[in-house]
Parts: sequence; structure tokens; C-alpha cells
Amino acid sequence: MKRRRPGLWLSGLLLAGLLALLAAALWQGRPRTLPAARLGAAFPALPRPVLGRAPGLLQTVVADGQPRLVNLWASWCGPCRQEQPLLMALAARLRAKGQGGRLVGLNYRDTPQDATAFLAELGNPFALTLVDVDGRLAIELGAYGAPETYLVDAEGHIAFRHVGALTQEVIDRDLLPKLEAP
Repeated sequence: MKRRRPGLWLSGLLLAGLLALLAAALWQGRPRTLPAARLGAAFPALPRPVLGRAPGLLQTVVADGQPRLVNLWASWCGPCRQEQPLLMALAARLRAKGQGGRLVGLNYRDTPQDATAFLAELGNPFALTLVDVDGRLAIELGAYGAPETYLVDAEGHIAFRHVGALTQEVIDRDLLPKLEAP
């Protein structure tokens, strides 16, 4: 007659419990909001090159009394490709109201050639695109990766952060009311 091993039975039960916990965590999906340590803080004043301009020209996101939307993107990023039509529509809407300069791109860990080709293919919604080849500005922002979008208020402080591709709901609910403010 075989003896049963209680240790083996308990190990199997423990493994099943851990797998159930993992499945439950995955079932919850990706969190909609992630902590933003810099929320309310000044947008980092780290000068970056500007895509398509002279290599020596460095610029920051300007706090000139107008809110800005800073979209961190890359040509290699699939979700960035998905959100590009929404950014194009947003840019057209803002231009129609005389507020076209409020969209700023932050090209993340990309080559200028690939970034330029991406914008030529899908359209360029940005008044200017800062280049962050080394990812330093993204690190300063505490970015998780591309795409991420930051709403910078009129005083230059981060007022809102969205991780992942933008949706029309996020644009309508969280961004437009602040971007279209006088």
C-alpha cells in the first residue's frame, strides 16, 4: 500500500493558490492611473534639441502663460501609432481656435530619421518636437515609457498625466477643458 505524502499535496495546493492570485491580478488589467510623483511640480527645464532644426538649438517646454500638452512618443511604439489620429484631430481643433501652438511632442529614444519618417507618414500634430535620444527628460518626468501625455498648466506645472495611448474620452474629459481655457 502506498503512503501519501502530505508535503507534496500541500505544495500543490500552495502552487494552485499562487496561480489563482496571479490570475486575479492579471484579470484586473492595467491600472488606469499610475502615481505621478511630479504632479503639481514644474515641468523639467532640461533643454533638448528640436526635431528638424539646427543641431545646436536647444529648447524647453515654454511656460508663457499658455497650457501645453506634451506627448511622449516614439516611431517604434505601436500605441503611439494608434493615438496619432486623435492627436491630429486635437491639433486641428486647437488650430481652428487659434491655439495651435499648445501641442508639443517629446520624441523618446528614437533616431531623428525614424521620427521624421513617422511624422511624414502619419501627420505632425506638434508645434514643435523635442528630441530625447538619451531618455534623460523622460527619466526626469518619471515616465514609464511611450506613449505618455502630460498637461502642463499656464505656469509650467504638470497638471495631469496619462500613461498609455490617449482615448477620445480622456481628451474630452481631462484635456480639452484645460487646453482650450483662455
